[in-house]
Amino acid sequence: MKNNNHTIDILCVGEVLIDFIGHQNNVLINHTRDYHRYLGGSPANVAMNCKRLGLNPVMVASVGNDGFGEYIYNRVDKIGIEPKNIKKSEQYSTSVIFVSKSNGTPDFIPYRNADFQITEDQITLEMLSQSKIFHTTCFALSKKPAQTTILNKALEASKLGCKLSIDINYAKELWDCKEEAITIIKKYCALNPLIKISEDDMLRLFEEKLPHQEIFDFFHSIGVDTVCLTLGNKGVKLSQKNKPIIQLPAVKIENVVDTTGAGDAFWSGFLFAYIKEKNINDCLQIALKLAALKLQNVGRLPDNINILSKLL
Repeated sequence: MKNNNHTIDILCVGEVLIDFIGHQNNVLINHTRDYHRYLGGSPANVAMNCKRLGLNPVMVASVGNDGFGEYIYNRVDKIGIEPKNIKKSEQYSTSVIFVSKSNGTPDFIPYRNADFQITEDQITLEMLSQSKIFHTTCFALSKKPAQTTILNKALEASKLGCKLSIDINYAKELWDCKEEAITIIKKYCALNPLIKISEDDMLRLFEEKLPHQEIFDFFHSIGVDTVCLTLGNKGVKLSQKNKPIIQLPAVKIENVVDTTGAGDAFWSGFLFAYIKEKNINDCLQIALKLAALKLQNVGRLPDNINILSKLL
């Protein structure tokens, strides 16, 4: 990872949007009375977390030229991420997701407009050649033109020696059909990205509860060396091709406040440690610590804590 030409630690390409997280705890959306507004979107969360960890992330996304888009621009700029790579669309409004506040997997309803209007002119060859990691999500790959843009640019990035990454946050509500999702996931996975999946993602994707080994074997068979499976309060399992599986417990927490974004916090910690060339066990330990911090806060990680001192 130590290459002086690689001035971008992580290029995050995908959805940035507004999360309206329910104010009432542990109720579904149909019983939620009011919501609080947060900046959301998995790649955006990863980019912001990585910035707070002292890395240099770049965010490529699309929002509407509206009040929510302006809010996103200002928030991203305030945290120190250059907003110029977030396109403002005149035709499409900023995407919004309503999310229940939950100790488990939250209920959600997406209203998507601008988030998938990511075009190839937003990602230059220079950006790709300077990036250590190219990160995206299954959400971002679910609609064109973003889907085409991401697949083409991921291939370019891979050829330039950039390590790919993906959070396979599959949800059927986002795709036209599951078969398309599996085809696109296989295309991206053929480039050997670092993969983050959860048990919930896999239950939604395969529509049955598969043994963990079967899940690992599926991803290894389509070209992936490293598969990270998060298990909620049971911790994490990581499988590297032809190596023993590593399993670690979750960090114990007295009070889980909000699970939204915990997976993004976990993966931010993992990628941060990977960029810092930590061994795989340390990558997982740091990831678990960052996820535990997120679970104790609503919305994003708080500003008033020294994240690095708590991780290293």
